[in-house]
Amino acid sequence: MADILTPALGESVSEASIAKWTKKVGNAVKKDEVLVELETDKVSLEVVAPADGILSEIKAAEGDTVVPNTVLGVISEGASAAAPAAAAKAEAPAKAEAPKAEAPAEPVRADAPVTSGSGGDSLPIAVPTMGESVAEGSIGTWLKKSGDTVKKDELLVEIETDKVAVEVSSPADGVLTISVDNGATVTPGQQIGSISASGAAASSAPAPAAPASSGSANRGSAQITSDAPHLSPAVQRVVAENNLDAASLKATGPKGNITKADAVAAIGSTPAPAAAPAAPAPAAAAPTAPRADQPREERVKMTRLRQTIARRLKESQNTAAQLTTFNEVDMTNIMALRNQYKEAFEKRHGVKLGFMSFFTKAVVAALQEIPAVNAEIDGTDIIYKNHYDIGVAVGTDKGLVVPVLRDADTLSLAGIEKGIGALGKAARDGTLTLDNLQGGTFTITNGGTYGSLMSTPILNAPQSGILGMHNIVQRPMAINGEVKIRPMMYLALSYDHRIVDGKEAVTFLVRVKDLLEDPARALLDL
Repeated sequence: MADILTPALGESVSEASIAKWTKKVGNAVKKDEVLVELETDKVSLEVVAPADGILSEIKAAEGDTVVPNTVLGVISEGASAAAPAAAAKAEAPAKAEAPKAEAPAEPVRADAPVTSGSGGDSLPIAVPTMGESVAEGSIGTWLKKSGDTVKKDELLVEIETDKVAVEVSSPADGVLTISVDNGATVTPGQQIGSISASGAAASSAPAPAAPASSGSANRGSAQITSDAPHLSPAVQRVVAENNLDAASLKATGPKGNITKADAVAAIGSTPAPAAAPAAPAPAAAAPTAPRADQPREERVKMTRLRQTIARRLKESQNTAAQLTTFNEVDMTNIMALRNQYKEAFEKRHGVKLGFMSFFTKAVVAALQEIPAVNAEIDGTDIIYKNHYDIGVAVGTDKGLVVPVLRDADTLSLAGIEKGIGALGKAARDGTLTLDNLQGGTFTITNGGTYGSLMSTPILNAPQSGILGMHNIVQRPMAINGEVKIRPMMYLALSYDHRIVDGKEAVTFLVRVKDLLEDPARALLDL
């Protein structure tokens, strides 16, 4: 016998609730097969079978609250005998039907595809593993329809989770059969469709030309043919609305896929279709009428990532006593230092010297002086962090994510720039792991990249501080009794007033300002 135990739930997480058992008492299970899903206030966790056997007892029912090392159920021996029996039982109907065949059947190989009821061989399309502690996802939009001929490794559908999007490709050439509709919730290993190998012959025959629908005519050159690249729903929308040629788009995404950013970048560079000869202009211009093919409003279901962002931001507002203090920093010296050494820096380290490395260094130094800003509240306790894992907010096509730069206090300027660059690329490509997103002690967000002059950032719970960077603007400043034009940036520190006092918050922000305005302080440890 083997006990099914609640695993460790993560940093500062003390309990979880049973979301769903995937097996029932008496079911045969295999080692590492997912048995139950747990939900915490941060993530979902999967608990797998510790051994082969029979699920003989479930001790914690769905909805129960459990803590680490709680016994959830028991696996008893016996599956090894049950498996051959089940195989023999399944084999009996096949033998009974064998005489009906016109030709003698060949022996079934272990790796043979599943035989569909229609008489053609078929391969299942299963939901892949979606990442550690990600227990479910939702079907985005199928890029093909049931009955369509597809090729091996052709992108069929995207599955959205609360953190990443997972692409599902065709396992073989053939004809697609869809068994799970758009928007449905699915779990790893679940079959969502199948590919019939009998479609191989159909794919070689020319498909009859389908008449263009009125909707296709309205979209003009934005029609996406079977020869065009396979696009995600978000990309399809940009292509259709801007009359882009999908085949001419430059792909920068993973596996050679076209991202939404690729499509947006092509909008300005794609020549507009030739316009018909203009009619003589009327004496007075009439009000512009809305496009016939554009609805006045549209209802779209929120993605799981957007739902998670909305929930966590509102929870942060409702939990912490959030307050924001402001200051401004003269960027003259940092900009001069960067301009002086940026070429030598890139040649030496293979990465460009940006402002984020200076800000990260300044923040770490300030956190070491004001430890309350690097702490968090857990119930009635305060947890002071002696490590400095800095979250860097990154905007992506799917929403905001905050990957974490580990042990920033041990990194050089080059190490910080390389780390942030790698995390940003992974965020935009959708390849971030759960580990990349957990465990930050403080966050930096840079709204200045979008032109923001000033903002009040929301805390990334359970952290107690977040620094907002903003646009650098040339402004007149009083310097030693004289008015001079200086590149200035507003800084904003939002903090949890339950743990950080106003004096500490202001001191922290002034320390960041001083280190940025006089970088030599960091070298002299002043």
